[in-house]
Amino acid sequence: MKTTAENLQGSRQELFIDGEFVRPQSGAYLPSYDPTTGEAWYEFAQAGAADVDLAVRSAQAALRNPAWRRITQSDRGKLVRKLAELVFKHADELALVECRDNGKLLKEMKAQMRAIPDSYTYFAGMADKLQGDTIPVNKLDTLNFNLREPIGVVGMIIPWNSPLMMLTGTLAPCLAIGNTIVVKPSEHATASTLALAELAIEAGIPPGVFNVVTGDGLVTGDALSRHPGIAKYVFTGSTFTGRKIATNAAQNLVPAQMELGGKSPHVVFGDADLDRAVNGVVSGVFAAAGQTCVAGSRCFVEASIYDRFVEALVARTARIKIGHPMAEDTDIGPLALSSQLAKVQDYVASGLAEGARVAAGGNRPTQGDLSRGWYFEPTVLTEANNGMRFMREEIFGPVVGVVPFSSEEEMTRLANDTEYGLAAGIWTRDIDRALRFARNVDAGTVWINTYRSAAYMSSNGGMKNSGYGRRGGFEVMREFSRIKNVVIDYSGAMHDPFVIRLK
Repeated sequence: MKTTAENLQGSRQELFIDGEFVRPQSGAYLPSYDPTTGEAWYEFAQAGAADVDLAVRSAQAALRNPAWRRITQSDRGKLVRKLAELVFKHADELALVECRDNGKLLKEMKAQMRAIPDSYTYFAGMADKLQGDTIPVNKLDTLNFNLREPIGVVGMIIPWNSPLMMLTGTLAPCLAIGNTIVVKPSEHATASTLALAELAIEAGIPPGVFNVVTGDGLVTGDALSRHPGIAKYVFTGSTFTGRKIATNAAQNLVPAQMELGGKSPHVVFGDADLDRAVNGVVSGVFAAAGQTCVAGSRCFVEASIYDRFVEALVARTARIKIGHPMAEDTDIGPLALSSQLAKVQDYVASGLAEGARVAAGGNRPTQGDLSRGWYFEPTVLTEANNGMRFMREEIFGPVVGVVPFSSEEEMTRLANDTEYGLAAGIWTRDIDRALRFARNVDAGTVWINTYRSAAYMSSNGGMKNSGYGRRGGFEVMREFSRIKNVVIDYSGAMHDPFVIRLK
């Protein structure tokens, strides 16, 4: 693998089309910044519409290539397993690349990269288990059945917070089915996707099956989302951008799978294990510096324990270590980009202006090396209400608002009083209450006495403005395949075309 953190420093990275690195036709490049210093550390190609077209045509040709089209599903699964082996082999280097690109903790990225191969292996095992079915019909001597086949060229636009993990959830099943892919990684974290493209070729996946077009959303993303050669889109990111991509996809009458914003409720009842609940809330909103779609940034606490909970949450938050993402003792690294830091600061300021109070954090570190990067303290805001702007809009940063409630009915109303519906969490010893919550809350994933517990074996997705479509589990195999109906008349009889047969 040539795309390593050491080789990236000061380099120019090209597009990956038809199994080769190629220069952008415009000759334009963009900088990628190290969040710990705010300084550029490599450049990547800015793909234009012509480059995107070249990548899509390469993917279309790969669909027809016998080396990909005319192999058994079992052999396709073997190729995906080989890719899993290579990702595991290079896990630590891939982790270092993402750590430099987006500021996520190196120890977290190492664990993530070592887990990602399991997802490829899981879907590799499904490659020869995507079955059609036979259909009984009201005609004698007729065989009617459905085939499952690849949907075609899939266009993927992935985020900067966990590029390879987010890509794997749809790339692995797409490869197992036999689709081909054109992916645009975020302009804020590009390199790990280019590294994966190298590994795909090394695994024996034919050229053109997996293509990478890098660049910003305004140029590259827009060109990809408008291309008529794409059969289905995958997007993870903001609801605002998701609407644009869905609109473009609709112009070409193709479907899209969207995982968009979130403003997830995290509910704590008086009977909960207080220490476990506090740790759960901390994990749910401060892990990854709050840069997760499912962040439990609205915390609703039963009034009877509100003061004790806030005191414990503030004490636990004070022990969180902000530091360089490569340091082993760091709990929270920097935000991934300068604009995100400004956004977080603006939301905290708006909360204070509307009457909330900072109980912990609330500032950007100004001393030492941390002052150079895009760091922000984990922040707890109290005296908040569900109508405040920072409680309504997705922050994507380490900020949580804590609000008391008095009854289960009030809690359910507050939890559902949002335009989003991605995830929700509840802490209680009352299983009846927990199950009622799971039934009544508007969320695609519900966690009970845990949070951010994800598994590639289970299907997940959002509702409301958090998007649509499912990822994970066997359901995603249906998402990226299509049904073809086949009808065979084996009677051998000659039928008058102008006589209607009743049976």
